[in-house]
Amino acid sequence: MDTPLPTVAVVGLGTMGTGIAEVLARSGRTVVGVDISDSAARAAVAALEAATARCVARGRLTEAERARVLARFRTHRDLGAAADADLVIEVVPESYEVKRQVLRELDGVVRPGTILATGTNALSVTRLAADSQYPERVLGMHFFNPAPAMRLVEIVSSVLTAPSAVAAVTALARDLGKEPVTAGDRTGFVADGLLFGYLNQAAAMYESKYASREDIDAAMRLGCGLPMGPLALLDLVGVDTARTVLEAMYAESGDRLHAPAPVLRQLSDAGLTGRKAGRGFYTYAGPGTAAVVPDALTPQPSGFPTIGREVRTVGIAGSGTMAAGIAEVFARSGYGVVLAARSTAKAAAARGRVERSLERSVAKGRMTAEAAAGTLERIAPAGALGAFAGADLVLEAVAEDLAVKRALFATLDAVCKPGAVLATTTSSLPVVVCARATDRPGDVIGMHFFNPAPAMKLVEIVRTVLTSDDVHATVRAVTATIKKHPVDCGDRAGFIVNALLFPYLNNAVKMVENHYASPDEIDAAMKLGGGYPMGPFELLDVVGLDVSLAIERVLHREFRDPGLAPAPLLEQLVAAGCLGRKTGRGFREHARR
Repeated sequence: MDTPLPTVAVVGLGTMGTGIAEVLARSGRTVVGVDISDSAARAAVAALEAATARCVARGRLTEAERARVLARFRTHRDLGAAADADLVIEVVPESYEVKRQVLRELDGVVRPGTILATGTNALSVTRLAADSQYPERVLGMHFFNPAPAMRLVEIVSSVLTAPSAVAAVTALARDLGKEPVTAGDRTGFVADGLLFGYLNQAAAMYESKYASREDIDAAMRLGCGLPMGPLALLDLVGVDTARTVLEAMYAESGDRLHAPAPVLRQLSDAGLTGRKAGRGFYTYAGPGTAAVVPDALTPQPSGFPTIGREVRTVGIAGSGTMAAGIAEVFARSGYGVVLAARSTAKAAAARGRVERSLERSVAKGRMTAEAAAGTLERIAPAGALGAFAGADLVLEAVAEDLAVKRALFATLDAVCKPGAVLATTTSSLPVVVCARATDRPGDVIGMHFFNPAPAMKLVEIVRTVLTSDDVHATVRAVTATIKKHPVDCGDRAGFIVNALLFPYLNNAVKMVENHYASPDEIDAAMKLGGGYPMGPFELLDVVGLDVSLAIERVLHREFRDPGLAPAPLLEQLVAAGCLGRKTGRGFREHARR
C-alpha cells in the first residue's frame, strides 16, 4: 500500500514544528525542515536526537530504526527546499502577514498539486486560502502540543478547499496514528475554541485575587481530573500565544468571555510569557524548563497560625449519595458520625449506602473487613436533627434549594451546642444567606465536596465575610485529617470549579446548537487534544442536564454576563425531560438503570 504524502516539508522549527517533524519522520516519511534561523534548525535536530534516544532507552525503537528516523530529517534555511514536497505544513508565528508571505512564496516554489496546510489555531483559514494562487489546496492542519504525544489533529477546510485535499490529509493523520476531527473555519476551531475561554476565565479569576494560582490549579486538577491546572497550562501554551488567540476569538465573537484578561496583556508585554521565558504565572528554574521554583507569590507558612476548635463528632444532615459519601469519609478517618435524615428509615437507608460502598472496597482489596466494620460502627443513624446536640461539626447535604437550606440552618442554630461549626456543602448557592438564617453567622462556612466524596480529593472551603478565623482554621485542619485537599475561595456563585467548568460546558452546547460540530467530534477533540478525562457532553450527561442548567442559571444571575446565559438547546432538552443518564437520554441515548 502506498504511503500517503511521502514527502512533507515543515516550515517553522519551533516546539510545535519540531514535534510535527518527529511524528512524520518516525512514520517513515521524508521530512524537509525549513527555518530562517540556524539556531532553531540546530535545536530541532538536537530535540529529535534526544527524543529518539529516549525511545531507544525505553525499548520503543532500535538503534537501527533511530538512525533511519534521523536520516529522514534534513533542515534548510530556504523555502526552495520544499519544491518536491507532497505536503507543506507551516507552523510560523500567528500573524496574517507572516503566514501570507510564507504561503505566497510557496506558491512559486511547490508543484500545483502540492497541498499547503497552515498550523494556525487563531486565524481564518479562508482568508489565508483566498490569498493563495491555488486556494483549493489550502487547508488547516492543527496539531496539539506536544505533537508526538497528543492524538488529536483538527482538519480545517474552507469553502475554497478541494475535498481531495481534505481526504489526503485526513488519511495522513490516521496513518500517523492520530485521530482527525473535521472542524469548520472558526477561530479556535473545536478544542481551542472551548479551551481558551476557560483559560481566560481562570486568568481573570486569579487577577481578581479571588483565589491563589495554586488553589485555582489544584481545584481544576482534583475537582475535574484535568491533567494540568489552567494557569500552569497558560504558561505551557505561552501567555502571548493565549492573548493572540483570545484577541482573534473576541474579534470574531464579541463574547466578553473571550476578551483577554488584562493580566495576559501585562505579562506578555513584560516578556513573562510562561515556561519559554522562565516566568509567567509561575517562576521556573530556567527558560524552557518545567520545574517550578518558589517565588514571591509562593504561599508561606504563617508564624502564628489561628488555633481552631476541637472536632471529635461530626453530624451529617441528609440521606442522598453525597450525605452518605461524606459520612463514609469522616468515619473512615476515625470521627464519630451522626447521620440524620427526615426519618429513621431514610437515615438507615443512607447508612446502608455506606455499608455497600465499604463492601465494594473490601472486595477490591482497598480495605480489610475489620476496617470496614469499624468504619460502619462509627456511623449512628438518626431520624431527627436533635441528634446533633453534641456534634462539634455539622454539615448539611440536603437539596440544592436555598429555602430548604435556610430552614435547615435555622433548626441547626436551635439544636446544636454553642461553638459547633455549621457547614453547607452547596455547590452554587450563597453561603452567607445560609449563615444569616442563624444567630451565629460567624460559625457558618462552606465545605463543598465533590462526587463521589470518598474518591474525590478536593474540598472547596468557602469563607463568607462573616466567618470567624478560628472556624476557617478548624475546617482547613479537619479537611487535612480526612485526607482531602482544601482550596480557599470566596462566597461567589460557582466558587472555583463550577465557575470555570460550567461556562465551558455551556459553550460546548452552543457549538452543537450552531451546527459547528457534533457532540462526538467535540468530545473527541477535548479528550484527545486537551487530555480531558471526559468530553463535555459525556460529562453533561453524567452530571445531569437539569443540574447543569440550574448551575448555569445561578452563574448568569450572579455575574450578569450575556455570554453565561444558558444555551437554549440545554433548556429545551431539560424541558423535554432529557436529563442525561438518569433518564436514559440526554445528548446521547443511555441504557436505563
